[in-house]
Amino acid sequence: MHSKYVYVIGGGLAGTEAAFYLYKKGINVTLYEMRPHKMTTAHSTPYLAELVCSNSFKSEELTNAHGMLKREMNILGSFLLDIAGKTRIPGGKALVVDRNRFSSMVTNVLGKKIKIERREIVDIPKNDFIIISTGPLTSRGLSEKLKEIIGIEHLFYFDAVSPIVSFDSLDMDKAFFGSRYGYGKDYLNCPMKKEEYEKLIEAILSGGKYLPHIAEDLFFEGCLPIEEMARRGKDTLRFSLMKPVGLSIPRKFTDVYAVVQLRKENREGTMWNIVGFQTRLKYSEQKRVFRMIPCLKNAEFLRFGKIHRNTYLNSPKVLDIFGKLRQNIFIAGTLLGVEGYMESAVTGIIAGINAFRSLQGLKNLLPPRGTMIRGLYDYISTPKENFQPINANFGLIELYKKGRNVSKKEYRMQLVERSTKKLEVWRNKYEI
Repeated sequence: MHSKYVYVIGGGLAGTEAAFYLYKKGINVTLYEMRPHKMTTAHSTPYLAELVCSNSFKSEELTNAHGMLKREMNILGSFLLDIAGKTRIPGGKALVVDRNRFSSMVTNVLGKKIKIERREIVDIPKNDFIIISTGPLTSRGLSEKLKEIIGIEHLFYFDAVSPIVSFDSLDMDKAFFGSRYGYGKDYLNCPMKKEEYEKLIEAILSGGKYLPHIAEDLFFEGCLPIEEMARRGKDTLRFSLMKPVGLSIPRKFTDVYAVVQLRKENREGTMWNIVGFQTRLKYSEQKRVFRMIPCLKNAEFLRFGKIHRNTYLNSPKVLDIFGKLRQNIFIAGTLLGVEGYMESAVTGIIAGINAFRSLQGLKNLLPPRGTMIRGLYDYISTPKENFQPINANFGLIELYKKGRNVSKKEYRMQLVERSTKKLEVWRNKYEI
């Protein structure tokens, strides 16, 4: 017999969403988080839902897959998107939050509603409902326990984070504010001439690195270190994150060949993230190399970029379509094989829904096909020779024939409207 309790192991984005959903449904839930008593290689605070990498939850545009996913999460009552709305800072078309305010508020709000225990869990209870959402930095002890249960090795990839610099240390004579394509002035842009850009690329490639011999296929394609991008060709960065297009560049900047962008890290604007410059360069090398960017010549680094190993399960082989490892054990978050903040968070909502339904003796459910959420779950439950984590994208959802005179943007809005209607009907039918 199962008890009427649910235990959530891991206080990241997925774990907090799951715990809050169960709280709303009147379930006794305990959330276990090992920090601060046992820290990971990437975390730096005791807060729940700490944002280790970027402080951006990506685009809010409905014609963008990430915007569509947020619409679906809001329909399901996302706890984290509500907090994000209260802690957001300017970020162009993206939902960007003050990193510390966001995680601090999640911790404070949840701490008043559920029981939170700060300790590492290694042994998994056999007769209770469990949601394991320990994320890519799952502790060695719990990893070994999961390996014992599933009988095969976990998969993994390497991830990196970008440096953060002090605004007071930037040379504002060599930078300007503005977002691409006229969407506000939320980014700080640092123009570079051709010679400056080429010297930067050479320095990035030759700089001393941590773990210098990682195979290329062990990086997640959507979050490549700056060195990997530079290695693919000298113009790779200039035609991607450093492209000098879509900006109203002041006349004093001539012969602009590339542009480095910085984004606010906090509401006060004292901390700025070097966008897309996730790196495994050694700390001393980051100072030397990134100070070659004109506006960063005297930059004070408040956080250096760093690399860490991310663990995930071979979900198609070891989990069912609902993300269950056993009848009483649900897996959520990046451990499930999704990549991205919102992708991780939404699996926490689904795990919470199905843990609640299991307690009531009801069958487990997934949202209908045609929704981005269902597309993610279909992907992680379909057998593949080389299973890799996935972001939200329109390739995941069930399509229909586009009208002859319908633009791509109009077609995507039709997909969003269809998804919205389907999900609202599903939510109401099953009293989600």
